[in-house]
Amino acid sequence: MRRDRWRMAGESSSLASIVLGCALLAGCDGPPKRTPTVGDADAARGRQLVADKGCVACHTFPDVKWPRGGLGPALENFGRQGLIAGRLPNQPGVLMQFVRNAPSMVPGTAMPAVPMSDQEARDVTAYLLQLKPH
Repeated sequence: MRRDRWRMAGESSSLASIVLGCALLAGCDGPPKRTPTVGDADAARGRQLVADKGCVACHTFPDVKWPRGGLGPALENFGRQGLIAGRLPNQPGVLMQFVRNAPSMVPGTAMPAVPMSDQEARDVTAYLLQLKPH
């Protein structure tokens, strides 16, 4: 009788371990997803684009002396920030979408949609991500 209880207890704990393991594995999302990178981006061209596209009218940049916008946030240390607009992860793929169409990602933002090609978005993203304090 005693052996039966121990055997049943052992079987129950083994079954519980299997169920727990399956539940944990079911919650896994597989291997980590690759974050898009800026690939063949040109940060110097991105710096020129922030001027050409009018970003400097609202934002300040460390290497742009004029104009120095004050409506949007200063972007001097943007590459070190964890979040875009205080809520989106500062990752290349997210940033590329945001610089093109911020209102679609953060409804109510004062930042307008900015028409630009995929390559221009990569260039601007590369420029912004390299903005770090020295």
